[in-house]
Amino acid sequence: MKRRLGVSVYPEHSTPERDRDYLERAARLGFSRVFTCLLSVKGSAEKTIEEFTAFIRMAHELGFEVAVDTNEDVFRRLGATPEGIGPFAKMGVDIIRLDGHFGDHGDIMLTRNAAGIAIEFNASSNLPLDVLIERGADPRNMVVCHNFYPEPYTGLSEETFQVLSRKYRGMGLPIAAFVTSRVHGAFGPWPVFAGLPTCEDDRRRPIGLQARHLVASGLVDDILIGNCEASDEELKELSEVDRSRVTLSIELEPGVGEEERQIVWGYQHVTRGDASAYMLRSSWPRIDYRGTSIQPRDAGCGTFTRGDVLVVNDNMQHYRGELEVALKEMPDDGTRNLVGRIPEDELFLLDYVKPEHPFGFINC
Repeated sequence: MKRRLGVSVYPEHSTPERDRDYLERAARLGFSRVFTCLLSVKGSAEKTIEEFTAFIRMAHELGFEVAVDTNEDVFRRLGATPEGIGPFAKMGVDIIRLDGHFGDHGDIMLTRNAAGIAIEFNASSNLPLDVLIERGADPRNMVVCHNFYPEPYTGLSEETFQVLSRKYRGMGLPIAAFVTSRVHGAFGPWPVFAGLPTCEDDRRRPIGLQARHLVASGLVDDILIGNCEASDEELKELSEVDRSRVTLSIELEPGVGEEERQIVWGYQHVTRGDASAYMLRSSWPRIDYRGTSIQPRDAGCGTFTRGDVLVVNDNMQHYRGELEVALKEMPDDGTRNLVGRIPEDELFLLDYVKPEHPFGFINC
């Protein structure tokens, strides 16, 4: 299943015309999910249902699936219960996200709703969803989505994100997580404007790198922009992220030869299964360069460091053409040409490239 992209829209802080324009721009770039929030909506039940019915109808016309964030207060205000979710069905909701819970019985009954609305649990909490499934919850109607975190320094640590995501991945549940627009004034449901990511370390990264982090983790199916509105440039950058493998930026060295450029860009790189602690190795290019010269070039550094991208040269002909990425310091013995470097702020992505996994490069 291809990873999907989504945006967040908060109609109570916008206008129907502005929301449609934003969704149209996102739809043209292949976005297909919308997250919105009922927790912050203050109108009457009748007004809320009327306004969100119109909003969701418009989103559906543009090809979006719509998730609404709810809790017990929202259910009570709209006149809904775990056994009777008519107000959400009337609005046309596709996914009900639970920011709060209704006890085991209530949560189980929600997953069995006759309207077929998917129930989305909070992936940033350690929930016993496996027990719910054992007791009758329908896993076919269950998904999970991480929180976003408006307050700086409160987002998930990498360790917590990994532990919780692996738990729900082990249950076979689809997982969504948030990245954040860095546009000044981009807003969420609350009056806080410091970004809305899931992972704290993503808060200050460009949006494409945030997404490449989630893709590299291998733990996220859908990537949603938590705040509104992302710029056209951010939407485009996110839409162009390769969602099939780990990708890293590379800053090419001056004087890199055409053969070396072809090795960097012209192959589907896959790490070897017999992994080294010192480097990632992509050996397939060797086959094509058995009879082609790659002249040695002095790197002028004496030592290769983490993130250096190397190509084996004529001084080690048997391995000539192999692409390698240094994982730790090692001496430059003259058998490898330095062709580029991975920027320092992306070195963390190397930790995700596991043995026999594909990876690739994008031009800085």
